[in-house]
Amino acid sequence: MRVTKFEHATLRIDQNDETLLIDPGSFTAPLIDLGNLVGVVITHEHPDHWTSDHLDRILRDAPGTPIYAPSGVARAAEGYEINVVAPGDTIEVGGFRLQFFGGTHEVIHSSLPTVENVGVLVNDELYYPGDSYAVPEGIEVDTLAAPLGAPWLKIGEAMDYVLAVKPRRAFGVHDMTLSVIGKNMHRQRLQWATEQGGGEFFVLEPGESLDL
Repeated sequence: MRVTKFEHATLRIDQNDETLLIDPGSFTAPLIDLGNLVGVVITHEHPDHWTSDHLDRILRDAPGTPIYAPSGVARAAEGYEINVVAPGDTIEVGGFRLQFFGGTHEVIHSSLPTVENVGVLVNDELYYPGDSYAVPEGIEVDTLAAPLGAPWLKIGEAMDYVLAVKPRRAFGVHDMTLSVIGKNMHRQRLQWATEQGGGEFFVLEPGESLDL
C-alpha cells in the first residue's frame, strides 16, 4: 500500500490498482489520474477538507465514486450523495477496509460551533485522525498521519498525541497554515515524539509517497 501526501490534509492511497482519496480540500491543487478511484473519505465539513469543486472534478473523472463522511458533511454537501459514517463503523470499499474513530473536531474557540469529525484507519495500517486527537483505542497504529498545524493545534498537544498513539511510523499533514520555518520546527517536535515510542518520522512534501 502506498500513501501519497498532497497539499494540506489530502491523502491518496493506492493498492492493487485501486485508489482511495481522503479530504480533498480548499488548500489542495486539483487532483489527476483518478481512473482507479474506488472511494472518497471526508473527515468533517470544514472547507480545507472538502470543496464542491474537488468533488465535481472527482465525480467527472470517476463517475459514481462513493463518498463517505459524517452527517455534518452530508448536510453541508447538499446535492451530493454522501454515505454517512460514524465512529465504530467498519466498511469495505474495493480492496480497502475502513474503520472510523473519534467523533468530534478539536475546539478552535468557544465562540465557534463544534462539528463532527471522524478519524479513519485504512487496512489496519494507516491512521488519519482528521482534525482530532482521538486515539484509536485497542489499535496498534503502524503509520500515523499526524497534524502539524491548525488554529486548534498547540504543538505540545500534538506531541502528546503522537506519544499516546506510539506509531511505528509517522508523517506530518495539515500543514498549509505554517511557514516553512514553522513547518520544519513542528516536524522536529513530532519526530522527537515518534522516536520516544521507537518509531520513525518521515518528511513528506506534496506529491511525495511512503510505501507501507
